[in-house]
Amino acid sequence: MKQIDLNCDLGESFGSYTIGQDELILDHISSANIACGYHAGDHNVMAKTVKMAKEKGVSIGAHPGFQDLMGFGRRVIETSQIDIYNSVVYQINALKGFCQLYNVRMKHVKPHGALYNMAAKDAGVAKAIAEAVYDADATLILFGLSGSELTKKGEELGLTVAHEVFADRTYQRDGSLTPRTQTNALLHDTDEAVKQVLQIVQTGTVVAVDGTTIPIKSDTICIHGDGEHALAFADSLNKIITTNGIKIKPIQQGITMFEDSSDKA
Repeated sequence: MKQIDLNCDLGESFGSYTIGQDELILDHISSANIACGYHAGDHNVMAKTVKMAKEKGVSIGAHPGFQDLMGFGRRVIETSQIDIYNSVVYQINALKGFCQLYNVRMKHVKPHGALYNMAAKDAGVAKAIAEAVYDADATLILFGLSGSELTKKGEELGLTVAHEVFADRTYQRDGSLTPRTQTNALLHDTDEAVKQVLQIVQTGTVVAVDGTTIPIKSDTICIHGDGEHALAFADSLNKIITTNGIKIKPIQQGITMFEDSSDKA
């Protein structure tokens, strides 16, 4: 049976601000990328989200980003590779502390926002992030944009890498995501997004915004937890994927979506 991981960015509330419906979305996903307090989240939210994810049997990962609470981590910050390396190590271990508190193992790391997008194209940024993950815990799975510099650098270091695709984002001809500054960056229609996901998983291709069909590798599908219809979308996507004979399951170290992992669980 084909299998795919369904991940969502969670734990993005902070202080008196509530973002998303994390507790409910956890019922429909297999992996949670939990904000580590830089672009969103705080120590209380991190603790709560780790506890909820454990209780619901959802795989836990760190979601490090730029220290940019006001811009939600979506603004590019020009900084050094060592600064990026140290900030990612810091954020991974901040979340790992709560995982240890609740006796649950952290499984993956996925950069957020502008940091993620920079790592997709900038080999230096990608190397800094991959090395931070490797040095913090070489058993962690590195999530990166499918076919990106980040996945390449992770593979070069020997990390297990998950090629990530997006349910609600559009693609450029080179396989990159359409920048959020463009009006066609997001798929707002649930049916369109589900159609795109099924094409990616079943055929290994996606239609870019210019109409060309391009190859794409997928190990994990991202949905965003901060959208207006995030919960309904997560529910619909989960049902459609399973109805089409695809199992939703967290990625295991060294295993890709098309492998039979029944004897390795």
